[in-house]
Amino acid sequence: MTQRWDSRTRMVHAGVRRSQYGEVSEAIYLTQGFVYDTAEAAEARFLQAGDDEFIYARYGNPTVRMFEDRIASLEGAEDAFATASGMAAVNAALMAPLKSGDHVVSSRALFGSCLYILEEVLPRFGVEVTFVDGTDLDAWRGAIRPGTKMAFLESVSNPTLEVIDIAAVAGIARAVGAMVVVDNVFATPVFSRALSQGADVVVYSTTKHVDGQGRCLGGVVLGTQQFIRKTLEPYLKHTGGAMSPFNAWVMLKGLETLELRVRAQASGAQAIAEALEGHEKLSRVIYPGLPSHPQHAIAAAQMEAGGTVLAIDVKGGQEAAFKVLNALEIFIISNNLGDAKSIVTHPATTTHQRLPDDQKVALGITPGLVRVSVGLEAPADLIADLRAALDVL
Repeated sequence: MTQRWDSRTRMVHAGVRRSQYGEVSEAIYLTQGFVYDTAEAAEARFLQAGDDEFIYARYGNPTVRMFEDRIASLEGAEDAFATASGMAAVNAALMAPLKSGDHVVSSRALFGSCLYILEEVLPRFGVEVTFVDGTDLDAWRGAIRPGTKMAFLESVSNPTLEVIDIAAVAGIARAVGAMVVVDNVFATPVFSRALSQGADVVVYSTTKHVDGQGRCLGGVVLGTQQFIRKTLEPYLKHTGGAMSPFNAWVMLKGLETLELRVRAQASGAQAIAEALEGHEKLSRVIYPGLPSHPQHAIAAAQMEAGGTVLAIDVKGGQEAAFKVLNALEIFIISNNLGDAKSIVTHPATTTHQRLPDDQKVALGITPGLVRVSVGLEAPADLIADLRAALDVL
């Protein structure tokens, strides 16, 4: 029934499991285990747990299940599994279906921890990984081969905001039977429907926009019921990357206001990008919502809006970028994004610090690059703050 409702309605009401007390706000079931009336009942549940039956919080929990059901409804997925963090979700989505001898093709522009799993972890277990320029469809065609098991990409890359054509990559991958896994954090579940665009599995760090207020870690993997329950769940059950019930409750509360927040943040990001483009102290402003963005047309068709994050490249390199960051009054310096508070990050020395300089250059992570996550403050105040900080140069 809930699928008939608008997404804003589903983010408030989908997946609710009320107790006999009829509570308005979802209950937090802070329990790690569950009681059985008889030994026979315990045996039966371990053999086959019903939809509303639980065994152990590492396997599932009523509060966590409410969150999984609600975000699956929003994404249009058959099922979901919530994890302890966004990287736990990425790790599980990659490790659970792969084995020694498999081949993965991945976009090169990725968050540093995602790169670590693909560059360091998977090869230890005999998985071959080929990296490509994610925006170059010919590169995907050249790298994906018969027997390739998976294509992995960030729909909008962190931190240089390259936008990858999900439908086109999915078509290339499907031709050889490869599954498509999309990290969709920057696009957000509000602006992107990666599953309908051809992805098989979608991953979010719910630490970002879903929580949206800097409180809790979390992640989620979404896909078919077959993949979530038969491939992913056994891996996560036995490796322990489960979301805590309290964090799931926070994420449920975050979903209630997700669309309102993200649309306001994206509107602010668009205004800031337009105001700063062409600024004499900047060599470039990167934002998918700007016509100057190389993949602007793809972003407009695939995302509906440009998202909540932009990047600016400060002339003068790291020294100048640091002066700008230190002069800001409203923006806070942190390495999160998608928060109600506006945040600035210097990727070359933080999130992507471990990368060799030549790899940073190849990814476009220059010494002057600053990632800007736009919050809920008045856009005019944020623009004035950025302009004043640039004036110190």
